[in-house]
Amino acid sequence: MKKIYLLLLVVSTAAPAFSQTKKSNPNKDAVIKSVEKHQQELIGISDKIWAYAETALRESKSAKELADYAEAQGFSVKRGVSGMPTAFIAEFGSGKPVIGIMGEFDALPGISQKAQPIKEALNQGAAGHGCGHNLFGAGSLGAAVAVKELIQQGKLKGTVRFYGTPAEESVGGKIYMARDGLFKDIDVCLDWHPDVKIAANTQSSQAMVDFIAEFKGKAAHAAADPWNGRSAVDGLESFTDGVNMLREHVRPSVRMHYAIVAGGDVPNVVPEYAKVWMWVRDSKRNGVEEVFARVKDIAKGAAMVAGVESKVTVQTGDYELLANRAGAVALQKNLETLGPITYTPEEIAFAKKIQEVQGGEQTGLDGKIYPLRETQEHPAGGSTDVGDISWIVPEITLQATTAPANTAWHGWSVVACGGMSIGHKGMMLAAKSLAMTMVDLFENEELRKDIRAEFDKRTGGHVYKPYIPDGPPPVPSQK
Repeated sequence: MKKIYLLLLVVSTAAPAFSQTKKSNPNKDAVIKSVEKHQQELIGISDKIWAYAETALRESKSAKELADYAEAQGFSVKRGVSGMPTAFIAEFGSGKPVIGIMGEFDALPGISQKAQPIKEALNQGAAGHGCGHNLFGAGSLGAAVAVKELIQQGKLKGTVRFYGTPAEESVGGKIYMARDGLFKDIDVCLDWHPDVKIAANTQSSQAMVDFIAEFKGKAAHAAADPWNGRSAVDGLESFTDGVNMLREHVRPSVRMHYAIVAGGDVPNVVPEYAKVWMWVRDSKRNGVEEVFARVKDIAKGAAMVAGVESKVTVQTGDYELLANRAGAVALQKNLETLGPITYTPEEIAFAKKIQEVQGGEQTGLDGKIYPLRETQEHPAGGSTDVGDISWIVPEITLQATTAPANTAWHGWSVVACGGMSIGHKGMMLAAKSLAMTMVDLFENEELRKDIRAEFDKRTGGHVYKPYIPDGPPPVPSQK
């Protein structure tokens, strides 16, 4: 079996991945053929980004890989937008409509993994693509290239725009781009995300605020004269105690989680500094605001208890995602035209081995197309800066299978699948279905109007204000 797994690393998507059961229009046929024509290039880009595994705002090689390819395909590329060296915009065409598509490419720290079903780091202690963003950026760009070719041939009119959006996992690069107005002139925006199943997304995400709480006291000898000290850690512990007591009095949709970043250096010194990093989430932005106000009061009270100073600093935050059902219906039709992903016995065995190692039920891979679901009022799951974009412009989101269920997301198993044919097949489906949906958006003015009408109704005239501090993005030193 080990030899089979190693073979998968070099044998990618030679076998047909999809059964095309329905005929689409000529332009849709053309974008499918374009994605297939560029398949090996897109897989090559994805695999390079998988190997680079660069974390938030450090994705210099990954961003260059995507931007250089876009430029080589004839796009006009603006690099380093919104004060982020790894953010860029690639555009082709002119005039309306302007259809955007986003691509992410940041990795997660500490989960490096080889493309095999047994846990083993590729580079010990390094980052890994445990959320599949190596596939995300390449797949979205593949869709944009396919549409660009139709514009170039005069078969579509308007502008296609690819957004290279860094730092989704921790900073929220899209938020800084949104603050600078880089999305305000587009008609509709699309994106996709790696997942364990295939679906046109009709669900929201959780709103979130990311902040730091700091406590400053006075150092003293912990044995000789502790009465002369004021412990910042006492303030921190009082704060976390207060937060944990608050859990009883929040709605079931609320999530609060934190990490103690600084909590003293040695036992025999009364610590003068302590720091906790915390996120508050809820299904709606106003719910986050309500809980965050109480948490800030807890920080003040904790400082009073310990006789120290406190400071709360917002780092970033996400809006909840506004799903657009009119857009999802159009995407769903294209998914059904393409049909499900089919997997080889070797790919299924690879997935089942991962599930076995992680103690999950060995169900293999799920390549079927799921029907549209009713939109839930209070979604489960995480947060994303795509949510911010969905309050500025109508947003259509796809989920595509790139890993098996019953395994840990943001973990080594997703990294493993993203570096071989299981991930590649999901990426190719995403590129084709998104390109087909973009054809619909260019060709069908009524569809664009329906999507916009739903967006206007759901936003209710809300004026978008990003939840980030004034000033430039927190770009780390590149040394």
